[in-house]
Amino acid sequence: EALTGRRVLSRAMAARGAYRCIECSRVAAELYRDYRRGVLRISICKSCQKPVDKYIEYDPVIILINAILCKAQAYRHILFNTKINIHGKLCIFCLLCEAYLRWLQLQDSSQNVDPDDLIRYAKEWDFYRMFGIASLEQTSFLIGIFITLWWMRLDMLKTKSDFILLLKALLLSSYGKLLLIPAVIWEHDYTPLCLAFIKVFVLISNSQAIRVTLNLNRILPWLAIFFGLIFENGVVCLFKKMGWDV
Repeated sequence: EALTGRRVLSRAMAARGAYRCIECSRVAAELYRDYRRGVLRISICKSCQKPVDKYIEYDPVIILINAILCKAQAYRHILFNTKINIHGKLCIFCLLCEAYLRWLQLQDSSQNVDPDDLIRYAKEWDFYRMFGIASLEQTSFLIGIFITLWWMRLDMLKTKSDFILLLKALLLSSYGKLLLIPAVIWEHDYTPLCLAFIKVFVLISNSQAIRVTLNLNRILPWLAIFFGLIFENGVVCLFKKMGWDV
């Protein structure tokens, strides 16, 4: 029954065009063929004549390393050929990391060490405020990307599923923000440089996610990210004019 269920699921995903060749991004009917008795054979792409997804045989650690190296094949495997559904939780955790970093920097700039309850509540409110600001900035960045892509290529994001897939790809590719916490905990003289490298790494990952999801060249994703950053910085400037510490 389990094997039958897996075959039904496989056919359903193939009908939706869920499987993709990790080399050429063409739609594939299946990732492997099951000859029973434990005999499996990876399917060959009819377009490029290469294995549809070699990563189904790889250890998750190897896949993670390839994703960190921003290899397009690893991104296609994760986005199209797996059932990973942690983008929402990952987004929340990344925002918490960013809020904690900003909150910590805000506390370092404050010289008030009064242990009074009112002060502690104020500091707790500061953390919630930083989380809200980080969330709005992230939302502005994503909106800027979507608007740019829609404006440059009207045929690119035609359906709701296209928007959802791109959103999922962008949220998953922001996993580099998790490095903010270790960078702060192991604080040293080069922490500002580390934070800058993390920011660049996240942007590179976002660019690769856009490129892989929409099958684009390298220029258009970077243009979308550039306008996304402009939109995000506009929100930051608005906060500063309101007198908020960002």
